[in-house]
Amino acid sequence: MQRVEEDFMATDKMRNYEEVAQFTLDQDVCERLLTTQTECSFIWRMADGWPIGVVMSYIWRDGKLWMTASSQRPRIAAVRRDDRVSVVVSSAGTPLTPKTITIRGRCKLYEDDQTKRWFYPALAKALIPDSEVRQGRFVKMLDSPRRVVMCVVPEKFITFDSDKMRNYWRGGSEPE
Repeated sequence: MQRVEEDFMATDKMRNYEEVAQFTLDQDVCERLLTTQTECSFIWRMADGWPIGVVMSYIWRDGKLWMTASSQRPRIAAVRRDDRVSVVVSSAGTPLTPKTITIRGRCKLYEDDQTKRWFYPALAKALIPDSEVRQGRFVKMLDSPRRVVMCVVPEKFITFDSDKMRNYWRGGSEPE
């Protein structure tokens, strides 16, 4: 059986996976991933200092990541205390090849009806694209008294594009 490593053409500049920071997503690919995917890991800091996260549905709109949760959830109290958060988005479950985005940003909470009126239907359409009836039911379920809309405003992106790494290992040029 041939070893996988023999198929790759390692160079003097990269011999292992210790440093992959050069394999970043191009802006258009980053945008495509953020608009194609609808699931992320939302990470915040608990009062005792420990980081914790949950998987959440989201939409990407106007350069921001939008989600929702009920206000009694611990993540909402944490964001009210400290708005610094991280979000991780991967291409898993999408037609895209392996890619990841980590966003460091600040989370703003919205409780106004105007924000909820555009956000709930937009989230429903993203999650249930083929059924307006089911979208309507979902919007009704979301429209509850304690629900808030969460908006992460990015301050920093860390991205990874496996296609660039694969191309490099197969003898392609080093990314710019």
